[in-house]
Amino acid sequence: MANRDVISDHPKERKNRSIPPLLLLLLLGIFLGWICLFNPLKLEPLAVKTLVLAMVMIACWVLEWLPMPVVALFPLVVLPVWMQHPIAEVARHYADPVIFLFLGGFLLALSIEKWGLHRRIALNILLRFGTSGPQVIAGFMLATFLISMWLSNTATTMMMFPIALSVLSVLQNSCREDEMKTMSVALLLTIAYASNIGGLSTLVGTPPNIAYAGFINDHQPGTLNFMSWFGRAFPVAIAIALFTYLAFVKWLFRNTPGLNSELSSFIQKQHDQLGPWSVAELRVCLIFGGTALLWVIRTPLENWTSLPLTDAGIALFGALTLFVIPSESGGINSNTNVSRDKVERLPRLLEWTDTQSMAWGILILFGGGLALAHALEDSGLLQLAGNALAAGAPQSKFMLILLVTAGSIFLSEVMSNVAQVIVMAPILTAVAASLGLPATDLGIPMTLAASCAGMLPMGTPPNAIVFSSGRIPLREMLRAGLVVNLISIATISAFAAWWHR
Repeated sequence: MANRDVISDHPKERKNRSIPPLLLLLLLGIFLGWICLFNPLKLEPLAVKTLVLAMVMIACWVLEWLPMPVVALFPLVVLPVWMQHPIAEVARHYADPVIFLFLGGFLLALSIEKWGLHRRIALNILLRFGTSGPQVIAGFMLATFLISMWLSNTATTMMMFPIALSVLSVLQNSCREDEMKTMSVALLLTIAYASNIGGLSTLVGTPPNIAYAGFINDHQPGTLNFMSWFGRAFPVAIAIALFTYLAFVKWLFRNTPGLNSELSSFIQKQHDQLGPWSVAELRVCLIFGGTALLWVIRTPLENWTSLPLTDAGIALFGALTLFVIPSESGGINSNTNVSRDKVERLPRLLEWTDTQSMAWGILILFGGGLALAHALEDSGLLQLAGNALAAGAPQSKFMLILLVTAGSIFLSEVMSNVAQVIVMAPILTAVAASLGLPATDLGIPMTLAASCAGMLPMGTPPNAIVFSSGRIPLREMLRAGLVVNLISIATISAFAAWWHR
């Protein structure tokens, strides 16, 4: 499964695979044994050991021989025992500040899902866009995009998917068969692609963003924070979404239904069933909005107050607030006929039991990636790889960015995007250093592209979800996905070149 926002995106819903073929295991063992015994690259002993560890971890991630978080724990065992790295030094990577930023983002997203705030936002947007084919596509794209900025792309798609199927069932009674087929494919692919594109905008929008930010901040502290990422990525995401919409309604899927009053009534009914805003929804909205505002104004607020504010601290403050504030008015459930020791507190906006559905494994994955990256750097392998790749790199900076972006997006069609970023980030950093470029010149385009795969059902969790409907022929996904991939490559490359012109 490519571009897998891993481990059930929250990160990625994945099916268990059979035991890996013995032939692949045998070949890998022979190859690693050859490297250890004959050292064909004439590396130092520490570099050989690190290379073996890296190849084993990458093979396990790519071929899915073990759960990705389990593989991410390898450095905690191998580095201290085999390479004499102090375990305290290795373990600190699993508590990197960026991991706690993502933890806070996860908890905020859980509260939004728990109280249905995302569904209310989506239906309100759909109500205001109209009921012709292009209007419905625009409404779903905007709603999905905005929600996916803060929720995982899988959770966003799972929420929008049944709404889309309901809309299609209403349209079926009043549309021609050819219009219906076109609308089905267009609407479902809109949800999948908008879920991926929206997540590009924020650091907490999708795991690859956090994975890269964690790596680069570990090497160059303060390089990326919430606002610096948002300032670069949000315009890119908006542009990709806009070009994708125009490609859908003006070229790929022009034969869509006209205005439909029945559909308008259906969406209004769905909205009315939500009823008025609940106390819990209002409080979650206020906390979420306050957290996002603090991320935006963090730097001027830090300068004004002299407080050492961080994105991770703000995220955790917002998340912890959810466990403190009750979901209803009042602080306790009291009854004059009940003894004092039986007075019960009201449920909070988040209870600890709610976190059972959270993707804890991805936090471990980030830590393992950082630990591996540091081991590769300490062994000198990154410098060797960077120098070798830099020697064959094109002279034009734009062409280099274009190649990195294109390679990343097509690689993510067949590889986990989180694992991809973990592997490529240190290599591209070394390449950039060899060429005298800022590391982010290549790293950010690579990271953004890793979340844009659209051609294959296994390319992203949203792709797999909408393809499971049986309404999307594979050739249509390949055709539309190729267009979206090309749009993403061109847009990301153009913006990346403009950032550092």
